[in-house]
Amino acid sequence: MATEMQSRSLIALDRMCHAWQSRFTSGISPAAVALAFSDWSLHLINAPGKQMELMVRGEQKVRRLAAHFALCMQGKGDPPCIDPQAQDRRFRDPEWAQPPYAFVSQAFLLYQQWWQSATNEVRGVTVHHEQVVSFIVRQLLDIFSPSNSLFTNPVVLRRTLETGGRNLYQGLQHMLEDWERDLMDRGPVGLEDYVVGGNIAVTPGKVVFRNHLIELIQYEPSTASVHAEPVLIVPAWIMKYYILDLSPHNSLVKFLVDHGHTVFIVSWRNPTEEDRDLGIRDYLDMGPLSAMEYIRSLIPEHQIQGIGYCLGGTLMGIAAAALARDGKDWLRSLTLLTGQVDFSEAGELKLFVDPAQVAFLEDLMWEQGYLANDQMAGAFQLLRSNDLIWSRMVQEYLLGERAPLSDLMAWNADTTRMPFRMHSEYLRHLLLDNELALGRYTVNGRLVSLPSIRIPTFAVGAERDHVAPWRSVYKADLLTDADVTFLLASGGHNAGIVSPPGGYKGYYRTRTSLHGEHYLAPDEWLEVAKRETGSWWPAWESWLAEKASGQVPPRQPRHPEGLPSAPGHYVLMP
Repeated sequence: MATEMQSRSLIALDRMCHAWQSRFTSGISPAAVALAFSDWSLHLINAPGKQMELMVRGEQKVRRLAAHFALCMQGKGDPPCIDPQAQDRRFRDPEWAQPPYAFVSQAFLLYQQWWQSATNEVRGVTVHHEQVVSFIVRQLLDIFSPSNSLFTNPVVLRRTLETGGRNLYQGLQHMLEDWERDLMDRGPVGLEDYVVGGNIAVTPGKVVFRNHLIELIQYEPSTASVHAEPVLIVPAWIMKYYILDLSPHNSLVKFLVDHGHTVFIVSWRNPTEEDRDLGIRDYLDMGPLSAMEYIRSLIPEHQIQGIGYCLGGTLMGIAAAALARDGKDWLRSLTLLTGQVDFSEAGELKLFVDPAQVAFLEDLMWEQGYLANDQMAGAFQLLRSNDLIWSRMVQEYLLGERAPLSDLMAWNADTTRMPFRMHSEYLRHLLLDNELALGRYTVNGRLVSLPSIRIPTFAVGAERDHVAPWRSVYKADLLTDADVTFLLASGGHNAGIVSPPGGYKGYYRTRTSLHGEHYLAPDEWLEVAKRETGSWWPAWESWLAEKASGQVPPRQPRHPEGLPSAPGHYVLMP
């Protein structure tokens, strides 16, 4: 007994040490980073052929740059000797094509490209370590991009001359204001203009059910009749639900209500240290399963059209497989909005997931009982650092321009936490070991199988999604025994979903694959899927309407005593 207690004490000592270290590393494991760079550097040192290749590449790039510089001096520097990647918008202004800025930007891009070659395709390096090293090197290089400096950014220099330096003074004011708001935890400038229940999340409804983890909101009907099957939306537990009920003009909830659907949505509680032992099983039982049980008690004669967004889609996939395993036909259809059921190709998010990193995060969460919102948000920002960090700094601190806060940006600042046990189980069982896709995930002690899902399924991916890459979402067609309609929207993880009709300039592709048909690989699907312009919401709503069994009189929300109206209480918890 004494030995066991001593062992636990030593483990606790390790955890406290790692939790202390995390305060200085933003939750990134030093061991994970060291392992990645050791793997890469040792294999590169032992690869004379790769070294010679890099030397040749470097010499070629120097020659290209010298030739381009000579042409620039003669006023013939067009076209450039290297183009930025399609998603790199730092050097799009025409002034970057003029000397000496053309030479500076071209030198940076060539140098960045050389390091991309140096950190990739080194024989023997594990794929994960290669991705980690390449990502970190890219982040470090981006710090020194000429676009981030007053003296090498022609757009900033021109603005400084035109305004007599007022842009820099205004930028300094913006910086000081941001620091003050960060210290006081007040969120970004303009956040006060958006009030949950005031001008966002205002679709009329009632909280009709509550447990420790969720409030279930039912919305008031706005049509003379409604589709027979109610709709249940399960957002991710890492977000406030009202991303799907922002302003009236871009509310997916209002769109569905106005098209005759009885809409229920789950609003997750923001966990605290007291919730540290809540696991995925608790989120499944108290989340979608409890919500469906309550809806069936109200509407026992009709099935439910289940919708899951992001990790809510993963949870709805697990729920659908568990219900099918147990012979419960509660679901009429299943929709996955950027929701993954296979994490083998989960994109750059997996850069932060390996055994060393997961253990480090577990120790951090063990100390505080949860993963804090800022610790989670930092990882997502790094995935798109040029757009979310550096371009913002240039715009606000160097050019002195502050873009107005949108409702989506205000929602993004309204962050949440995740309990220790639940996030640990998600990282290990789903993201790291991919147990759900491999048929090794259990619910109530019994395996669940994705091929047991045979109800019509609609999966939505987004072209520029860094959180749930669309090829990963597409795997719903491969892993289920259902008729799957896959839709690829333009935009990213959030903007690709919040794409209302009316003035939306995006596009989408869609195609239905019937069960038993020949499987198309993602790139094959991309070639044959029909492209449409505008919002994808009407196409999806038509699919939901087709799956419904008819029309019934509108259903008013029942309002149990003591429960609030929408948006409820849980969404307002800090």
